[in-house]
Amino acid sequence: MVAQIEVFTQNSIRITTGERKIYADPFKMSGSPKDADFILITHDHYDHFSPEDIQKVAGKNTILVAPEKMKKKAEEVRDFVSRIVTVEPGNSYEAEGLSFETVPAYNSMKPFHPKHAGFVGYILEIDGKRIYIAGDTDATKEAKAVKCDIALVPIGGTYTMDAKAAAELVNQISPSVAIPVHFGEIVGKPEDAKTFAGLVNEPIVVEEKIRF
Repeated sequence: MVAQIEVFTQNSIRITTGERKIYADPFKMSGSPKDADFILITHDHYDHFSPEDIQKVAGKNTILVAPEKMKKKAEEVRDFVSRIVTVEPGNSYEAEGLSFETVPAYNSMKPFHPKHAGFVGYILEIDGKRIYIAGDTDATKEAKAVKCDIALVPIGGTYTMDAKAAAELVNQISPSVAIPVHFGEIVGKPEDAKTFAGLVNEPIVVEEKIRF
């Protein structure tokens, strides 16, 4: 399953399962594959909700999933997708055979991602694995309660957890694999991945997937 996960800039992720492609927060995409079956948006900041990049990856049958509180903003890409599904934090959903849960994503002490904004992370059920895409979050009580096999967690600091806090979260939830995201572009340094990996306990495997 890990081999089917790609990480681009920031929290831009593509997961391939069979003939289906699931994107999260596409951003600064280099091509226009227009092959998305699903596009999952964690929140409305420009590096996570990019209409330009959604247009690049969306096809005629694409389902866009976004937080309920950005329902009006999601209408900006209505012409690029076949359907928009809105979600709220802390719930379970199913859309066209994709089962997923939403996890609140917010800052504990910083103002950038307030809890009341309704931002989300996602836990996807794919090929018998639970894949957690944390979104822009700190190590909140909800994040610490996640049960997953693969965790994609932000490590860049400033707007999210830094490498140390992300490693502490991963050590607590104990997935089989941890993949660092959201660093090396707007915030954080490329070498933060090494710091993160050095702080993650065995037997958790850290996979560096991000492309710069």
